[in-house]
Amino acid sequence: MQVTETLSEGLKHEFKVSVPATDLDAKADARLVDLKDKVRLNGFRPGKVPVAHLKKLYGRSVMAETIDETIRDTNTKIFTERGFRLASEPKVTMPTEEKEVEEILSGKTDLTYTVAIEVVPPITLADFKSFNVEKPVVDVLESDVDDAIKRIAEQSRPYSAKAEGAKAETGDRVTISFKGTINGEAFDGGTGEGIQLVIGSGQFIPGFEDQMVGIGVGETRTVKVSFPKNYASEKLAGQPAEFETTASAIEVPGEPVIDDEFAKSLGLESLDKLKEAARERLQAEFAGAIRQRVKRTLLDRLDESHKFEAPPSLVAEEFNLMWNSIKAEMESGGKTFADENTTEEAAKEEYQKIADRRVRLGLVLSEIGEKNKITVTDDEVSRAVIERARSMPGREKEVWDYYRNNANALAQLRAPIYEDKVVDFLLELANVTEKKVTREELFKEDEDGEKTAA
Repeated sequence: MQVTETLSEGLKHEFKVSVPATDLDAKADARLVDLKDKVRLNGFRPGKVPVAHLKKLYGRSVMAETIDETIRDTNTKIFTERGFRLASEPKVTMPTEEKEVEEILSGKTDLTYTVAIEVVPPITLADFKSFNVEKPVVDVLESDVDDAIKRIAEQSRPYSAKAEGAKAETGDRVTISFKGTINGEAFDGGTGEGIQLVIGSGQFIPGFEDQMVGIGVGETRTVKVSFPKNYASEKLAGQPAEFETTASAIEVPGEPVIDDEFAKSLGLESLDKLKEAARERLQAEFAGAIRQRVKRTLLDRLDESHKFEAPPSLVAEEFNLMWNSIKAEMESGGKTFADENTTEEAAKEEYQKIADRRVRLGLVLSEIGEKNKITVTDDEVSRAVIERARSMPGREKEVWDYYRNNANALAQLRAPIYEDKVVDFLLELANVTEKKVTREELFKEDEDGEKTAA
């Protein structure tokens, strides 16, 4: 066997490999000898079928299997001897001319092929004990708890009938029935009966609620509006429509009373218990934001400390995933790059940098995990599946079956668990200091770093 490196440019390598026909023939004959004891043919006793006869019957298929196995084994040897870690599947180029292929399968000609690869560069890990990571600390204030309860109460605000003859105002709740048409034709989803609408809440498409101001009980109005250009239904997006709308009730909002009775209406024993529950929810919310902030800071340190060329194929794959998602999101929202104060070229350049960062960080985290024997157990993955199922009440079995029968989905679930375990490992080594911040500072920072987080 002869191996010649024909290309070595950065992370790209290519080899020309030649395997003598005699070697392939010997391997194929060994397979046929092994097959002799397993195959059953009419007219022959078990194990007594002549190899020459088997070669006549199965020679081509056995040689094809031999070639596949030889290529796999040879490539593995080439990569292992040179210490290569592949960034993607090797690209093997075989002879395609019919005559040449026939001669190789019949054992008359040496097998010659090329294999092109892209490798992961050697990664020298930084001294993680030298990392300084700032951890924000946020107290849950009584005012935070009160605001949270007020938001809950606002959603449960009581309404009472408005005085007879009174007209609807912004903030009132009107009960309406409507029939919508476009160019005089009714359309799917354009009718409603007994729908409650708080004027000014933004529940309906723009312009509809404004035209409800001043309506009275029993009054019918023709509301003229246009569906937004980014409306979910393509058939309705941007279309002008008319709604024959009748009000059957008008109610004025009352002030919600936040007391024990209100807490009981939510299934809690008392107002103190409601405050306790609100505090716990806020603490969990803050903890999640703090975790994201610390993780992003740590990833920034990893990025700064590990500068190397990322495999172009992996960067291209990551970029395409992000870019396709961005384009789909913008199309569904009816937005353009100008709306985002940028251009398509500038956006592509930005996301190319993000893709490069993500790939490098992924390789660094993988290297850290491998060097320190960090693994994700099946139990940890199972717990993640259970949590995902619990988050979708009524569809638990569907979720469980989906992950059980979908290896790729399980891998996607395993990846963030692995990343978090590596992050926890690094935080044990790093110099973590705490800093008191306000709630506003915490979430402002979280928003600022959202796009670049890995």
